[in-house]
Amino acid sequence: MNNLDESLLANIPPFRKLQLGQIREILDCATPKRFEVGTSVFEEGLDADRFYLLLDGHIRVIRTTPDGEQVTALYISSGQLFGIAAALGRSQYPATALTADECLTLSWPTRLWQDFVTKYDGFATESYKVVGARVDEMNNRIVEMATQQVEQRVACALLRLVNQAGKKVSHGVEIDFPITRQNISEMTGTTLHTVSRLLSAWEKSGIVASERRKIVVTNPHQLVLLSGT
Repeated sequence: MNNLDESLLANIPPFRKLQLGQIREILDCATPKRFEVGTSVFEEGLDADRFYLLLDGHIRVIRTTPDGEQVTALYISSGQLFGIAAALGRSQYPATALTADECLTLSWPTRLWQDFVTKYDGFATESYKVVGARVDEMNNRIVEMATQQVEQRVACALLRLVNQAGKKVSHGVEIDFPITRQNISEMTGTTLHTVSRLLSAWEKSGIVASERRKIVVTNPHQLVLLSGT
């Protein structure tokens, strides 16, 4: 990683409270890797032998139920850590990480996690903020599932994705990675049929536009109203 400028990482966790020299030390231990779209970075239940930083792309985090059904737990955008089982006190990955588009990662052996946490104070505080943010997101999802109607849940899911990975385009805000209606149904605990029906109705109303695994929110204000937030 000698050709990667440490200053490029200075404003993202877990590096933003570290000196450039400290970032360089961590980068010198990293292994870069590029993953094609639809590739598994690691699988749920396997030994967590590495942890990762997503430099570019988006990761879909998937949990599998005892019945074998896949549930999309969350999406991870570039500039974030993932696969940090050690931060959760786990020796195995609690979920599968699947690339939503082409991804570029850095990774380190899990045995270095405690070394980094001990040696670099900023690394520890920023990393655990990431963990806390994801716990908050999952808690919000649980509340949504328990208290909201399906239409509200789907609207909330789209707004969350826009906030995480929205890109302005001529006719609205595009979710900047491939996403299907099946993915959305997995995120919201509903059926593909219901998601398709809602998105089709919203397209007719000018709230969203979707084609070829892309979704554009064309009327964000109306989507906020539908979400009830």
